[in-house]
Amino acid sequence: MMRQFELVDRVKRYLPEADEDLLNRAYVYAMKAHGTQKRASGDPYFSHPLEVAAILTDLRVDDQTIAAAILHDTIEDTGTTREDIAHRFGENIADLVDGLTKLKKLDLVSKKAAQAENLRKLLLAVAADARVLLVKLADRLHNMRTLHFVPPDKRARIAEETLEIYAPLAGRIGMQDMRDELEDICFRVLMPDAHMMMTQRLTALRERVGGLIEDIETALRARLAASHIKGEVKGREKRVYSIWRKMERKSISFEQLSDIFGFRVIVGSVEDCYRALGIIHQEWPFVPGRFKDYISTPKQNDYRSLHTTVVGPRHQRVELQIRTRKMDEIAEFGIAAHAAYKEGPADGEVPPSSNAYSWLRKTIELLAEGDNPEEFLEHTKLELFQDQVFCFTPKGLLIALPRGANPIDFAYAVHTDVGNNAVGCRINGRNSPLISELHNGDEVEILTSEGQVPPAAWESMVVTGKARASIRRATREAVRKQFVGLGRRIVERAFVRAGKAFSEEKLVAALPRLARQTLDDVLTAVGRGEMYSGDVVKAVFPDFREESTKAGTAESGKGWFGVQGAEKLKFKVPGQEKQGASIPIRGLSDDLPVRFAPNGGAVPGDRIVGILTPGEGITIYPIQSPALMAYDEEPWRWLDVRWDVDEHDPRRFGAQLRLSMINEPGSLAEITRTIADTDANIANIAMRTKTADFHETVIDIEVWDLKHLNAIMSELRAKPMVANIERVIE
Repeated sequence: MMRQFELVDRVKRYLPEADEDLLNRAYVYAMKAHGTQKRASGDPYFSHPLEVAAILTDLRVDDQTIAAAILHDTIEDTGTTREDIAHRFGENIADLVDGLTKLKKLDLVSKKAAQAENLRKLLLAVAADARVLLVKLADRLHNMRTLHFVPPDKRARIAEETLEIYAPLAGRIGMQDMRDELEDICFRVLMPDAHMMMTQRLTALRERVGGLIEDIETALRARLAASHIKGEVKGREKRVYSIWRKMERKSISFEQLSDIFGFRVIVGSVEDCYRALGIIHQEWPFVPGRFKDYISTPKQNDYRSLHTTVVGPRHQRVELQIRTRKMDEIAEFGIAAHAAYKEGPADGEVPPSSNAYSWLRKTIELLAEGDNPEEFLEHTKLELFQDQVFCFTPKGLLIALPRGANPIDFAYAVHTDVGNNAVGCRINGRNSPLISELHNGDEVEILTSEGQVPPAAWESMVVTGKARASIRRATREAVRKQFVGLGRRIVERAFVRAGKAFSEEKLVAALPRLARQTLDDVLTAVGRGEMYSGDVVKAVFPDFREESTKAGTAESGKGWFGVQGAEKLKFKVPGQEKQGASIPIRGLSDDLPVRFAPNGGAVPGDRIVGILTPGEGITIYPIQSPALMAYDEEPWRWLDVRWDVDEHDPRRFGAQLRLSMINEPGSLAEITRTIADTDANIANIAMRTKTADFHETVIDIEVWDLKHLNAIMSELRAKPMVANIERVIE
C-alpha cells in the first residue's frame, strides 16, 4: 500500500505548488474513516482510494482532485457525511465527493432503474465539475483491475456496465489508453474464449514477423532525419478488443486487418505533420481510402492527428498517426491535458479550450426529456457510440453522428425545431429519402415546413438519443394539443347547456378547486375523459346544480359519461349475459351497456373510441371507422377508451373481410382452408356475383388480435384466386 509521503511526492513531481497539507489531511482522514474495512481481495479497503489517487497522478490532475479521490468512498461506505467533508476540506472537495456517491435506498423496481438514476446523478455532477468524471473513471479502472476477486455473477454485470457506459465515456473525453484497458478487461471477462483466441493469434503473428516493429521504427527515424524533421517514433500493437470489434463490425478475418501494427510520429509543429506525411508517402505507397485528416477536422473529444496506412517494409500494412507533442498529450490524457484544466475549473466551469464536453452538455439536456430512468439510460448509451460519421451543413458547420445515422438524426442534431419541421433532404445536392444512411463528408440540407409534426414512426428509424427523445416529446405535444382542442369544445358546450358564459379568466381562478395547474391541464383532462365537464362548470360557479335529467346518474356525483382512466372494468355485451362474455375495455365507469359497432367491429391492436348514446349505452368503434364522422359535431359523446385484454384468458374478436375472387370451382374451399390453417374461425359467409369471371365474398371471421388479422389477410392475398382483399369497417 502506498505511503503518505509517496503520494505527496508523486503529486509534487508534476505540481510543485500542490497543497501538501491538504493531501496529508485527506490521507489520514480517509484511513481512519475506513478503519478495518476489507475489500473482496482481503486487502485493507483504504488501499483502493490510494490506488485511484495513484492512477490520477499519472494524469497529472490538481491536488483537490487527488484529495477527492482519497475521500471518494467515505460518504458512501463510512459514517462520514457531506457536511463533515465540507467542514474539513471545503465545499469544492465536498461537491466532488458527493458527486461520486451513489444514491442510497432507491425505491425503484429494477436494478436497471437504479443504475440509470445513479448515472443521472453522476452526469449532473460531471456537468458541474469535469473532475468528477476523472475520479470516477480512475475508480472504475482500479475496480476492473481487481475484478477477479468478485463473484462470477456480479463480475459479468460490472463488466457489461463498464463496456456499455464507462469505457465509451473515457473515449469521449479523449482518454483512449484508459478506454482500451477497460475494454480489454471486460472482453476477457465477458468473452474469455474469444479473448484467448485473439491473444494466441497476436502472439503467433508477433513471432512470425520477428523484429518488424523495430525495423519500421528505424526506417522512419532515418527518413525524417534525412529531411531535417525532428521527430519521435513510437511503435505499438493494437489491443485485442479493438481487433475483435473491427473484425465483427466489418465481417473480415484476422488476416485482412491492415492496422494491427501502428506507429506514432510525434513532431514539433502542425507544418511538420504535413511535411512528414508527404515524406512517408514518397517512401512507401499509401493504401487508398485509408487517409484521415483529424487536424483540420478534429474529433468531438478534441483528438487531432493525421492517419494514414502504408505498405511498409516486408510488404506489411502499417498504420501511422502523425501529430504534435500537444496533440499527443491530449490523445493520451484527454481533458486532463488542457492547460485551462490544470489551473482548475473556475466555479465548476468546463475548460473553455475543450470541445470534449459539448457532447456531455447535450446528454445532460436529455435528463429532462426521459420519462423514466430506463429511457434516460437508453439515451445515454445511444449517445456513447464511438464510431462516428462527420457531415456538414450547407454553411459548413460540422455535425458528428453515430454510424448508421440518417438525415432525421442530422436535423435534430442541428436543432430540435429543424428536426420537428423536416419534410425532406438533399444529400450532396441530390434529393434523397430521410432514411438514407449518412457517410463521412456528406453535405446535408434539411427541407422544412412550418407546422409539420414528426411521425411517431420516426422514433424507430433514428439512432441518436436526442432525436428519439425529441420525436417522443413532439408526439406527446401533438396529442395533447388535440385533447386541448377537444376539451375546449366540450367545456364550452357544457357552459352553454348550463346557461353560463364561458370565461378563461374565471376558469383560471378556479384551477385550485380542480387540482390542476394550468388551463390546458384542465382542457386536456376533459378531452381525455379524465374529468367531467359538469365539474368544470361547478368549479367556476359553485352554486350551479345540474338537473337530474341531464345527469342521468347524478346521485353518483360523476355525471352520465364519467371516466376513470385508472379503473379496469369489464362490461357485459347485451344478449350474451348468459355466457358470461364481456368486452375487455378500460377507461369507463358506471355499469353501462357496451357493444361493438356492427359490420366489422374492432380487434385488440386497433386504436378505439367509445361513442355514448344516452339511454342505449356505449358503442366501441375503431378510430378509422367512417361512421365516426357522424359524431364530429358532438364531441361530448366521445370517450377515450383502451383495451384491457387478459393474456391468460384469450378470446376471439369479430372482423369482416371483403374478397374479390376468381369464379372457379374450389376457390371458396381454398379460402376457408387457409383461414382455418391460420387458427381463425369463420362466423358467416355471404357471396354475390359481380361478373361472369369474379364474385365478391364477405366473410365474418373471429381472430385473436390485429396482428392475427393482418397475418390472415397476407396469407389470403398471396392466393392466386384472390384478386383483391380488404377489411370492412363501416
